[in-house]
Amino acid sequence: MDKEFFIYVLISCIKILIVFGVIQFMIISMIWIERKVMAHMQVRLGPMRVGPHGLLQPIADGIKLLFKEDIIPERADKLLFVLAPAMSLVPALITFAVIPFGDKVQIFGYSVDLVITDINIGFLYIFAVGSLGIYGIVMAGWASNNKYSLLGGIRASAQMISYELTLGISLIGVIMLTGSLSLVDIVNAQAKLWNIVLQPVGFFIYAISALAEVNRTPFDLPEAESELVAGYHTEYSSMKFAMFFMAEYANMITVSAIAVTFFLGGWQGPFLPPVAWFMIKLSCCLFCFIWLRSTYPRLRYDQLMHLGWKFLLPLSLLNILITGLVMVLKG
Repeated sequence: MDKEFFIYVLISCIKILIVFGVIQFMIISMIWIERKVMAHMQVRLGPMRVGPHGLLQPIADGIKLLFKEDIIPERADKLLFVLAPAMSLVPALITFAVIPFGDKVQIFGYSVDLVITDINIGFLYIFAVGSLGIYGIVMAGWASNNKYSLLGGIRASAQMISYELTLGISLIGVIMLTGSLSLVDIVNAQAKLWNIVLQPVGFFIYAISALAEVNRTPFDLPEAESELVAGYHTEYSSMKFAMFFMAEYANMITVSAIAVTFFLGGWQGPFLPPVAWFMIKLSCCLFCFIWLRSTYPRLRYDQLMHLGWKFLLPLSLLNILITGLVMVLKG
């Protein structure tokens, strides 16, 4: 029994290290990919100087930020000022603990689930942990003792809370169809038909809400330079600023992975290994983030709130009502 427990702990630690390493690699890669994709869409070259086709540009940026002077405002709340970047990044990373990226595999005679841990309330875990990232943004704005930063933090929290509501409700239709809160069960239920076919309205609401939740264009109001001097992270520099930057990309990867799991069949797919299918679908979702950033202008704040509260919220509730009605009539 002790041996089995030790092996279980060892396998769990290895999975954590692999997932964490892959996410970090994807964050670094996304910095380069976003620049190059946007450049090609706008008929530019993008990074070209550092390494072949600018491949080493993310490393150069990291070195620059690492050696940049770390400034803390004199009247800032130093403890919260230091904790805020970590509060933004860590929740996005630990959300991956319940996201399955493949089916079971046999390794040295042991059956290994390609998910760090499959808990029966994975849906609730995602939103309980993911919502903690809001505190990091609010803390950053308040702890800086800068009125512009505080305004950016307040606006960011209002935006994220508003759209997190519709984000969660948009997934309830999938939960109703599956009858389980486990993300592994949700993926297995899509073996024959993906949920995007059964829940197109839910996917539409989720896609818009996810953009607003991670503060991406056209919903990047908290970081609107022309209005807020870069918003809640105005006073940050060096690696603390880099952690906010990483948190944005980590959140993009997280919401894309959730979209793949709930609507796009997870690891399901023919011919290729399950992990390959998961990564292909994840990459397509991340590409859409870049595509939208290159295409749409920023909304006004009143338009942002109007869209969330007066359009998406009623539509998401209507989607749940129709889903329940169809299930009752069919069964």
